[in-house]
Amino acid sequence: MISTNKLIIINFIEQIWNLNQFDKIDNYISDNFIDHSLPAILTPNKEGMKKWIINTGNSFKHKTIINTIVSEEDHVIIEIKMILKHIGDWRGITSTGLDISTTGYRHYQLKNKKIIAHWALINGNTIENQLKYFKNKDHC
Repeated sequence: MISTNKLIIINFIEQIWNLNQFDKIDNYISDNFIDHSLPAILTPNKEGMKKWIINTGNSFKHKTIINTIVSEEDHVIIEIKMILKHIGDWRGITSTGLDISTTGYRHYQLKNKKIIAHWALINGNTIENQLKYFKNKDHC
């Protein structure tokens, strides 16, 4: 049997990250939500997170796959794999059309069935290295 908190996170990843159904964001994110992993240029709230997801979507067609999910009290941690197709500029690298992937972890804290905090460790260097390697390989 899957816990309620795990189910909330599974649905959040699918509906918000994978399908960009932002009309459903209030079903998952608390009004006092804090995102501890956004770049400093973005506000660490619901709107900042939404902008981050949209900006990610401008650079990559992306799908997040949950490999492992662990829940303890009001915390849920997921190990993820991100499947990415490079469709726009990212870190100064113009669109390559390449299919790549990376891995990472997301940690959510919930209260009253809503996400109140998020931390992430996603391997962005792996993305950059793959794009640069494959882009340069085409020119060899």
